[in-house]
Order: sequence, then structure tokens, then C-alpha cells
Amino acid sequence: MENKFLIAQIKSVLGSDGFLQVKSYSDIPDRFENLEQVEIDVFGGLRTFYIEESGYHKNNVILKFKNFDSPDDVRFLIGRKMFLTESSSDKLPKNFHYIHDLIGSKVFRNEKFFGYLIDVLCLPAHDVYVIEDDRGKEILIPAVENYIEHFDAEEKNLILREGSEPFYDDED
Repeated sequence: MENKFLIAQIKSVLGSDGFLQVKSYSDIPDRFENLEQVEIDVFGGLRTFYIEESGYHKNNVILKFKNFDSPDDVRFLIGRKMFLTESSSDKLPKNFHYIHDLIGSKVFRNEKFFGYLIDVLCLPAHDVYVIEDDRGKEILIPAVENYIEHFDAEEKNLILREGSEPFYDDED
């Protein structure tokens, strides 16, 4: 079974033609511009909805699905979550990774096992990796080139640069 990734949640109906206002969870600004279909959690299962038109209204993503042409047709979708399959996800540029690829990775520092990446904090300046060491302590590592040597998505290994100093969540 192919993996599904949460990309948005439907907020409200917009206008009288069946358009929906969507809250995007994607870091890719133009994610919805060329998207042809999404999966939506409806009635206990994921259903495929085909996108007829997409755009923006007051900095919010708006979508219209094929064969859904009025507010009454789409009202049942409010609050529903939208997903993409792995095969329909955008290919990322070099040194960029989806969060789901990072979570659970083994982290190595100075060629020694350091811990597991358990979370990614998405902050305005840059992301921060939350790593749990073998004592259960949380360590914060900025997700920037000065700290990260390499990430191998297939092996799920994150290699920190030698000499990079971690930040402990609760400095003793």
C-alpha cells in the first residue's frame, strides 16, 4: 500500500460555484497549482477527488473539485483532511527532505551513534531537529548546513558535522 501524506484541511465553502477554502500544511508554496487529484478522508475511508480549478483568494488556497458545483455539493467536506500519495508528491531539490522521511532516523556525531531524530520543529528562520539520545534527553540541532553533513533517506541515517555542538532542551 502506498503511503499517504497530509497536505491540507478544508476550511470553508467560498462563493456559489463549489469552491472550497483550504488550509495548506505544505512548505511548497505552489503545491496546489498543478495538482490533479487528492485523497480526502470521507465516510471512514480515503476517496479520490479530481481538481478542476485551483487558485488563491486573500492569500488562502482555493480549490474546486470536478462535478461539485454548488455549496450544497461540497459542504460535507468542511473540516476534512486532504492527502497526497507518495507517487504524486513533488520531487524535492537536493538536500531537502520530507519530514516523514527524517522522523525515526538514526543520528551520528563524530562517527558515533548519537540518538534518534524524533521530531522536526518548523520555525520561521529554519527547521530544528529534535533528537533523543540514549539517556532519553532531547537535543536540539538546527537544520542548517553548519550542523548537517549528510542525510541518507534510504538508510534513515543523519550525519552531523564533526565539531557541531548540540543544544540540550533542558540545559543542566
